[in-house]
Amino acid sequence: MDNAGVALEEGVVAQQKLAARVDGVFAAPFDHFETRSVDALELGFDGIANDFHAGITRKSGGREPWYPRGTEMRNERQLTIVSPDELAIIARRMNLPEIKSEWIGANLLVSGLPRLSFLPAGSLLFFRNGVTLKVDAMNHPCRLAGRAIAENAKMPDHKVGALEFARQGRRLRGLTAWVEKPGRIVAGEEITVRVPEQWIYRA
Repeated sequence: MDNAGVALEEGVVAQQKLAARVDGVFAAPFDHFETRSVDALELGFDGIANDFHAGITRKSGGREPWYPRGTEMRNERQLTIVSPDELAIIARRMNLPEIKSEWIGANLLVSGLPRLSFLPAGSLLFFRNGVTLKVDAMNHPCRLAGRAIAENAKMPDHKVGALEFARQGRRLRGLTAWVEKPGRIVAGEEITVRVPEQWIYRA
């Protein structure tokens, strides 16, 4: 094996198997960003039925500057997953008593995973009742979610609140994921998480 191969092998982090739990399930009306608590999430290959982010495809936006805005593309952002621990950190940084999952459009509140937002792309979440979700990427805090926080928390300046969330919520906003195996998710359900091998790629 050449030197580059040796360096890569030494830098590989082995795959992991972790356990987690669903603390809450939420869905958004088809015409609104914020979510609300529901009894269960009914998932198809296009995401949550009638949800704001449902669809096999979606329109590109500011996160995809390599496409003209509005380009139809694969919807890898069907669900948003957040952690109670990370929401508590953001709330503390913003001097708020709490930030609710619903305010920022989350679909799943998941506990038991340290640093949930750092789960790498390709991680698989196997839910006890049969659903499998695949992690696409870390979700970045945006002003839309920040404004929703400011409004719900009754902050005096909504514009400042929106900007503050974008700053304080960095790398704590959770994950986006898509449905690999459809089914039904309920609160209290156990999750097995498989984290793939990881390494830093440097050309």
